[in-house]
Amino acid sequence: MSRQRRPFSSYPARLLTGFLWVCVILVPQLAIATTDPADVQALQGIYSALNNPFQLTNWKSSGGDPCMESWTGVTCKGSSVVSIQLSGLALNGSMGYTTDALMSLRVLDMSNNNLNGQIPYQLPPNLTSLNIGGNNFTGYLPYSISTMSSLNYLNVSHNSLSQPLQDFFSNLGNLSTMDLSFNNFSGNVPSSFSSLTNISSLYMQNNQFTGSLDVLVGLPLTTLNVANNQFSGWIPKELSSVQTFIYSGNSFANGPAPPSPPHAPPSKSHGNSNSGSSGGQASNPGKRFATAAIVGIVSGSALILVIVLLGICFCSRKAKKQRGGARTAARGSHSSSKRSVSSETHEQRINWSSAVADLKPPPVDEVVPTKNRSIKRVKSPVNATSYTVATLQSATNSFSPDNLIGEGSLGRVYRAEFSNRKVMAIKKIDHAALPLQEDDDFLEAVASMSSLRHPNIVSLAGYCVEHGQRLLVYEYIRNGNLHEILHFAEDGGKTLSWNARVRVALGTARALEYLHEVCLPSVVHRNLKSANILLDDELNPHLSDCGLAASTPNTERQVAAQMVGSFGYSPPEFTLSGVYTDKSDVYSFGVVMLEILTGRKPLDSSRARSEQSLVRWATPQLHDIDALAKMVDPSLNGMYPAKSLSRFADIIALCVQPEPEFRPPMSEVVQQLVRLIQRASIVKRPSSDESGFAYRTPEQEAMDFSF
Repeated sequence: MSRQRRPFSSYPARLLTGFLWVCVILVPQLAIATTDPADVQALQGIYSALNNPFQLTNWKSSGGDPCMESWTGVTCKGSSVVSIQLSGLALNGSMGYTTDALMSLRVLDMSNNNLNGQIPYQLPPNLTSLNIGGNNFTGYLPYSISTMSSLNYLNVSHNSLSQPLQDFFSNLGNLSTMDLSFNNFSGNVPSSFSSLTNISSLYMQNNQFTGSLDVLVGLPLTTLNVANNQFSGWIPKELSSVQTFIYSGNSFANGPAPPSPPHAPPSKSHGNSNSGSSGGQASNPGKRFATAAIVGIVSGSALILVIVLLGICFCSRKAKKQRGGARTAARGSHSSSKRSVSSETHEQRINWSSAVADLKPPPVDEVVPTKNRSIKRVKSPVNATSYTVATLQSATNSFSPDNLIGEGSLGRVYRAEFSNRKVMAIKKIDHAALPLQEDDDFLEAVASMSSLRHPNIVSLAGYCVEHGQRLLVYEYIRNGNLHEILHFAEDGGKTLSWNARVRVALGTARALEYLHEVCLPSVVHRNLKSANILLDDELNPHLSDCGLAASTPNTERQVAAQMVGSFGYSPPEFTLSGVYTDKSDVYSFGVVMLEILTGRKPLDSSRARSEQSLVRWATPQLHDIDALAKMVDPSLNGMYPAKSLSRFADIIALCVQPEPEFRPPMSEVVQQLVRLIQRASIVKRPSSDESGFAYRTPEQEAMDFSF
């Protein structure tokens, strides 16, 4: 029996039907799976910062589609990354600097790995859950957490975080669980903890917190662990109602809490005699009578004492007047009597003022005794170690010229090695450059500087104010400063690669953003220049002299030889009127970016007259592609991406505008530099670029850079 053949014409119809089904199934998936490019670049940055771990299947340092390719731990919703869960994968490295670009990210869990370094200053802003516990993070809790109003869960436990917590928890009203345990946090519990109105679990054990727990009263806590800290005082009785409350290993006082101070209002549970809630008094009339009797006796005794004192004062004044009248009659001088009465009245006013002062609460300012007098310290604490001159002399070999490592507008800087082998940098303040009249003025500046905490700012470790000397002790940054590397690199040696230059600009911008927009009150640097940007072994920038230069109004008007280079950083408004604001810092930062771009000094008298001022020479050419290529530092040998260069120049043009009001805030500058880095997918170079230095070799000169 022969099989009947189907008409040939039916095959195209079947093929068309199959093709349509494939389109129906696959096309929507392809459309949904395509990941937001900003999220892709952010994940690539994290992957590179994690040292390209093999554990992260499908992850790439360039290219790829996380949502469609199912990158390990990444969860997407539509085209956006909403969750990254990489717990317990033995990852090492750091978190990188691109996490803040993940605008749709809700959950970030990188706990129980081997991550180190500092927590990124900018974190994903819309997180509901952040877990980075069980790593090796150092430094402090970043300020960007304060803006995460949706945050419900925060865990930074089992790290090496330190320093007092900043008072930035006011906007975290949705937080229900916070784990700060097993770190090195110190200082008092921030007052803004009182704003955590939804907190149920708070873990603070095994830190170095001090002070009291009063700020926690009234919070809806069910679990509270403050064990093994340095808390003191009395435990508030309100915390006894917390279901799980662990407080061992502290220095809490024993016994009942002390009574409320005299000026405190009576508690609600003890109504006055006119209130309706007097049942307790009615039930115990004997106690009420005894209390009234005691009050009457005390009041009567006080009245009698006042009458006696008034009588004594009256008799004393009468006797003095009689003696004064006798002296007046004997001398026959009315003017002498007038002076005597005036002196007596002045003395009485002083005594009365003293009596009133005794009734006031003690001042909050701390008074530090010294050999000659007392120094009134500011209300802000000085979070730095106090050194003696003898100790610093020993560490610097009596400030030997051999230990001189720098000389700036505010004084000389010496390398110091202490007995414990720790190396620090000592700045010896020049009195002419910093004319503070009193030692407490200097301590005011020290208190301000010691509170600055940012990975791109040189940390103040200590100070000395003794025998008329004023010295500052800083962490030691080993790789010199940006000015030296840009302008004094040996011929034929190594120079900063383009990537390293952009990173230096971004880190410095982040430091200024912190000073201008995070610190309260804001801090204006006032002496920003490439010589004050120090570079560590990994070429990360650290801004120095933060908070100190603001103490003197004439920093840039000194005529000392070491200050000649600073004049080129001054904005027009300062040159004309002496006015210096945060927008003036932005201008100076633009000049630093010009240095990074061109390799030229801000002022260079060795060049032709039209090229001596870097800003005047460069500004007209910043938007000219051909001219811009000729302006680039020749030591780069053309090793830079053209588009990145153009965007870098656009940022400079905004910063160095002559009108301060048209210059952008530093937060905008930071965002533009971050976008510049994210857009660039520069071909990875050999090991020379890994160090941040670019060596001039023919192979590298021929390398191509693309976006």
